[in-house]
Formats: sequence, C-alpha cells, structure tokens
Amino acid sequence: MLKVIPVEEAVGLRLAHDITEIIPGGHKGPRFKRGHLIADEDVPRLLDVGKAHIYIMELAPGELHEEDAAKRLARAAAGAGLKLTDPSEGRVNLVAETDGMLEVDQELLFRFNELGDLILATLRAGDYVRQGTVVGGTRTIPVVVKEELVARAEALCKDRPIASVTALPARKVFLLVTGSEVFTGRIEDGFEPAVRKKVEGMGSTLEPATLAPDDPDVIAGHIEEFAARGAEVILVSGGMSVDPDDLTPEGIRRSGANVISHGFPVLPGSMFLMSYIGDIPVLGLSGCVLHDPVTAFDFMLPRLLSGTKVTRDDIMRMGHGGLQKKHDH
Repeated sequence: MLKVIPVEEAVGLRLAHDITEIIPGGHKGPRFKRGHLIADEDVPRLLDVGKAHIYIMELAPGELHEEDAAKRLARAAAGAGLKLTDPSEGRVNLVAETDGMLEVDQELLFRFNELGDLILATLRAGDYVRQGTVVGGTRTIPVVVKEELVARAEALCKDRPIASVTALPARKVFLLVTGSEVFTGRIEDGFEPAVRKKVEGMGSTLEPATLAPDDPDVIAGHIEEFAARGAEVILVSGGMSVDPDDLTPEGIRRSGANVISHGFPVLPGSMFLMSYIGDIPVLGLSGCVLHDPVTAFDFMLPRLLSGTKVTRDDIMRMGHGGLQKKHDH
C-alpha cells in the first residue's frame, strides 16, 4: 500500500517513486529518484514541482512497485535482438541491439494492454530500426500493482515474445529502370542512387541498374534474366501509373509474375505493384521514390529483404499509418 504524506512532514522518509520535473521547452526527467531520503532543503524543491504530498511505500504481500513490475513486464515482452534499460520514472525501454526489422505480435500486444493497469507501446511492425533505437516502452499505470496482474502478462508471453528485432540477411537485389527517355539517354536515371542508398543501408547488395525502353516484352525478358541470375529481390522502377504510355505493369505480368496488388493504400506510393515470380518478390516502384523521403518502398523493403512472404491482406493493412506527413503551406 501507499501512504500519502504532506511534504512538510516527509523529512527523513524515502520516496516511493521518481518525481518528474518538466521545464517547458527544455528538460523533462526525474528531479528526485525512487528511494531518495527527503531532507529539509528538499521541501521547497518538491513544492516547486507541484508536490504538496508525496507517497511513502509500504508494500503488502502480493504487491509490486511500478519499477519492479516494469522490469518483469519488459523481460516478458522482449524477444531476440532487444535489450532493456533500467527503470526511469517507472518506465523500462526496449532497445534494439542490432540493425534489423522490428517484429511485433500485434494481437498479443493488444491482449497485453487489455489486461489494464499496465501498458506496452511499440514502433510500427515491419519498420527497419538501427542499433540503439528505442522500439518500445512498458510501465504500469499505478505506482503499485498486484503481482498477479504482472504474472498474467508474463503468462501471455510464455510461448512467444511481443517484440523482437531480426537482423536482415544480405540479399542480392536487381533493379530494372524502365522508360524510353532514360534508355535513350535523354535524361539521366535518378532511381539507381535513390534505391542503392536504401538497399545498401540495410546491408544488401544492389547490382548495377539495367535500363529498358517502354516495351513490355523487353521488360519481361530482363525480369526473367534477373531470376535466372539468382536475384533474391527484383525492383522495377518507372511507368507504374495507368497512363497509356506506362507499360511497366504489363511487362511485369508478361514475365510470368503473379501480381498480388497493383495499388497500395500508402501515400506516396499508391501506384506500387507487388508480385512474385516463383518465390522471388518483384516490386514495381513509382516515381515518388525519386523525390519523397518516405514512400511505400520504405514499408516494403525490410519485409522483402527478410524473406517475409507479403500477401494482399498485408498490403491492405498498410492504410493505417500509410499517409506520410508533409508540410503543406
């Protein structure tokens, strides 16, 4: 249980939890840590941060302090590729130990949070994260919780964790840049440098780009050749809209690829095309990759490099969170 004590009567007692200080536009963090022995000079400082009363903890059997509970919750929820921080203000963070793709069991996360009086928040499943990134955080809502509640959360995660980070294998990626204006040299290709930066930034290899005119049979032939050369991921850029001159989707179809979806509920990236030729993913990229920093390509690339089989349902679920922020004036 917790006892509430007027701050003026708390000298000589120890705090039951961190006391947060917020300086607008500046610092936010613990002014006093759990266990701090309150001295006379602390009284005005506590009043300055709005604490006229403080909690003194006297735990009953079967109760847990928020920090001890958060450590147990984090250990239960965290899988491979994650490490835990020490508690701060009652919160324990899950931190990526490696670069890789964040995996989140979203149904299990819902059931965890549905228990009440405790929470776990994560970044978006499927995102590529760098080593040291905070990918999740957990804490309890009250300062003291029943140990039985924490045990129920642990039981949910007994067979599988909620979150993990999987290092991506190095894949052999091929890029076909379509468009007669590029093929003939009228304009310089901009897709290869944009795509190379992202592919190599995730630890894979991008073969030198191949150029093709707006000819479906030529496009199909290059895709078939890439597959024969051991491509693990094939990217086809340019000519993805429904204009009569945009023939890339037809070229992908003529290669024998099975089209999962032409159209993504992601902006920018709505004209992307997802297909497979055998088990090899063939992703059609629209022009937004050239000028928008985040597109459907950023959603898809970690999944494709991980070897995850992408379904139409997976793509349709991207609509939630699929609108990328822009600064409109």
